[in-house]
Amino acid sequence: MPDATEAAPKTLFEVTQEHLNTGLRGYPVGTCRTSAVSPELGVTYVGYTLRDLQDLPAEDVIFLLLNKELPGEDQREALKAEMGKRSDVDPRVFDALRALPKDGHPMEWLISGLSIMGMTGKSPDNDYREDCLNLIARISTLVAAIYRIREGWGDPIEPRHDLPLHENFVHMLGIEDASPVLSELLRLFYVLHMDHGGGNLSTFVGKAIASGKADMYSSIAGAMAALYGPRHGRANQECLAFVKSIGTAEPEAAEARVRDILASGGLVFGFGHAVLRQEDPRADIQYTFGEKHFPDHELVRTALALRKVVPGVLGENPKIQNPYPNVDAISGSLLTAAGLTDPEYYTLLFGWSRVAGIATQILDERTYPGKKDGLPIYRPKYVAEGQTPRTR
Repeated sequence: MPDATEAAPKTLFEVTQEHLNTGLRGYPVGTCRTSAVSPELGVTYVGYTLRDLQDLPAEDVIFLLLNKELPGEDQREALKAEMGKRSDVDPRVFDALRALPKDGHPMEWLISGLSIMGMTGKSPDNDYREDCLNLIARISTLVAAIYRIREGWGDPIEPRHDLPLHENFVHMLGIEDASPVLSELLRLFYVLHMDHGGGNLSTFVGKAIASGKADMYSSIAGAMAALYGPRHGRANQECLAFVKSIGTAEPEAAEARVRDILASGGLVFGFGHAVLRQEDPRADIQYTFGEKHFPDHELVRTALALRKVVPGVLGENPKIQNPYPNVDAISGSLLTAAGLTDPEYYTLLFGWSRVAGIATQILDERTYPGKKDGLPIYRPKYVAEGQTPRTR
């Protein structure tokens, strides 16, 4: 697909009957200036591979998505200060969270919290850039509060304006027995999960809502509702359950268990990708982190064993184009090893990181160069079916 700054050719895709009712899969509908997904490189942000970005502060990558270039030292410090200054959340949001049913899913809490944050904190003139910056800064405060209130850990902890984003998030979680590398793991998790091209469900939904001039908070709440679905955002939760079901970190025994699962009609989670045709670089980066920091943790060892054996087993099936690990293969095991042991919150953490990418893409579409009111409202055509003329 051409770069957004280039003139697009007149014909990108020919629509046939077979393309209908397929979820728009592979069908180009626009351009994306923040990220792309390549079969060879995996996910890239504004042209940089995630191997290039994996060691950077979260603020640097946020700056990259916003400005399409990496920051200098002064720009980094200015954005860090800006994020800290914007991270306070109206106390009425916490009051609303306290009234929510504790048996509601954390993602339902997030969706509700985003709506309340919009009611109490959105810009009066629907300034997408202002709300984008505020939301990226405040999402850590909201997610940490959801943890504390829903789990009964105590009142929300006020953000510290002097801390980097990931350290401030861990500070607001207030987990006493967490691993000393939790903040570093969450920094890495945040960077790796920030964005994923323009056409994944949650991003597409968020941009579609905003195309009707809905505010940033409502648009992100809709995006998170899309992420909440088990086909989209709960993959790392399912992958952790799969790793736990293997029950061994010995490669030969793990392979036998995988073959038993497949023979009985079960599914193998954490392997394969719709675009990639090799191991997801985001998986490799996380495997390296696990080998370094949690080499003796049983779940991490099991995930590493599965990395060795599953591609060979799945590769025996000629219909499987990509038998390699994806981003979700070990993330849940790492979060568990670092002290965040409840997988029900893992989609919430996914949303925590993905807000930056989706909000930036919304900002790009609502402030598109040369378009006074941003890109047009989304209105795909649906072909009428089974509606032959009839009379009463």
